[in-house]
Amino acid sequence: MAHYRSLGVVPPKRHTQFRYDGEALAYEELMGEEGFSSDSSLLYHRHIPSAITGSEIWELPDTRTVPNHPMRPRHLKLHELFKDDAWQDADVVTGRRLVLGNADVRISYVVAGTASPLYRNGVGDECVYVESGSARVETVFGTLTARAGDYVLIPRATTHRWIPGGDGPLRAYCVEANSHIAPPKRYLSRYGQLLEHAPYCERDLHGPTELLLEEGTDVEVLVKHRGAGGGIVGTRFLQARHPFDVIGWDGCLYPYTFNIEDYEPITGRVHQPPPVHQVFEGDNFVICNFVPRKVDYHPLSIPVPYYHSNVDSDEVMFYCGGDYEARKGSGIGQGSVSLHPGGHTHGPQPGAYERSIGAEFFDELAVMVDTFRPLELGEGGQACDDGVYAWSWSGGRRA
Repeated sequence: MAHYRSLGVVPPKRHTQFRYDGEALAYEELMGEEGFSSDSSLLYHRHIPSAITGSEIWELPDTRTVPNHPMRPRHLKLHELFKDDAWQDADVVTGRRLVLGNADVRISYVVAGTASPLYRNGVGDECVYVESGSARVETVFGTLTARAGDYVLIPRATTHRWIPGGDGPLRAYCVEANSHIAPPKRYLSRYGQLLEHAPYCERDLHGPTELLLEEGTDVEVLVKHRGAGGGIVGTRFLQARHPFDVIGWDGCLYPYTFNIEDYEPITGRVHQPPPVHQVFEGDNFVICNFVPRKVDYHPLSIPVPYYHSNVDSDEVMFYCGGDYEARKGSGIGQGSVSLHPGGHTHGPQPGAYERSIGAEFFDELAVMVDTFRPLELGEGGQACDDGVYAWSWSGGRRA
């Protein structure tokens, strides 16, 4: 995100000697994207950031997937994945259950009640949507405060940990990319500023607020990274000194939060297509959100979506609030995910098309991921599939 920020103390000139506390020499780290050709930040450490004293295999949670074949639309009930009090011992990193995935992106869900280990994803950026609860997200760049409705954007290879807050669980919908995640290019100037027609602006993005200065030796950090043949594997590092030793940083690459309430919906006289709801994009996928909004005002408008066949993409909708008009009668509710695969014509449930005529406002909240390669079902997705959604347009009748 090309929006400059600075926190802590930094020298007046980059790549020069920087002594703090009058004597000690800080160790400068450049964290940058695309081989020194894109956004970056400079971090100043008290200790050598590359020093490790141990390295062993971290066995990742189940990442296997199975094809959606024969092809079916699916209804996945995510709230069934964490029942009773199991969430109390789960954390946001190791407790994730894979719902859907392909070679570009993986979607997981977790309900957490305990602090996560230190972790960094060396495969791609992460976009974590907080369905409910709150958390303190501690990072090498400083702390973020996350609340319900926040997207938490964490750049690739950012060391961080999640600490849930409050009395209840933290429910998180995790989108892990094999690429970077950023605002749509059409909303940005050629220099990277969000333009006037964008549905949000830099004021809505909240970066780290305070640095963390922690001491420790042989500190464990879990690292997710690329393995042989393009697979994803895990390593458990022991860092010689605690990674949260940054005394200052500046640049245009850092984690931030964006709350869905700050998204200003784009509406029109007739039904607007999903790209107007887009909030972020990665390689071969986009993230959209559907928020409470006034709907179409043409005198003959039909406010719910027209039936459509996404021939180039799979559509994943996570229903996280309100009352989603187009899906009434399907069994979908809070915590549901619908998967509408490319090649299947889908749209409103029976009755919703006509029932929506005359509506002036939709009170709905949903996060959508559209992928341009087919998605497969992960362990979590298989475990919470309702098994009957595919037949809902025909009144439950199956040949």
